[in-house]
Amino acid sequence: MDKKPPAQQGFARIWAAFGYSLNGLRFAVKTETAFRQEVMLFTLLLVILLFLPISTALKCILLFANTLVLIVELINSAIESIVDLASPEYHHLAKRAKDLGSAAVFVSLFLASFLWLFTVFICLYENVRP
Repeated sequence: MDKKPPAQQGFARIWAAFGYSLNGLRFAVKTETAFRQEVMLFTLLLVILLFLPISTALKCILLFANTLVLIVELINSAIESIVDLASPEYHHLAKRAKDLGSAAVFVSLFLASFLWLFTVFICLYENVRP
């Protein structure tokens, strides 16, 4: 069993938390295929976002929606890790927890897709108007 690291205080605690966060991101990029795919899509959409002729407010909304997908995917991966630890054998509640995490990712992807389609519609509509 792994030994728990000693508790930190003050700035050392903040620095340690930053390191833990980077470790989590490194782990997700290295081991989670869905997260890597979403990071690649996020990067592509970020480049597109920079050149879209839309308001700054709409750009911020799209950036938020894209970032939300990554956040929810990280939380889903954490749920799956905990479920695998707590319930190595099949259990209907373990499946439910994993399915609910997956559903959260789906909803965040749906939101981002809807907002991007809405934005494309706005861009096309404004170019078609006389």
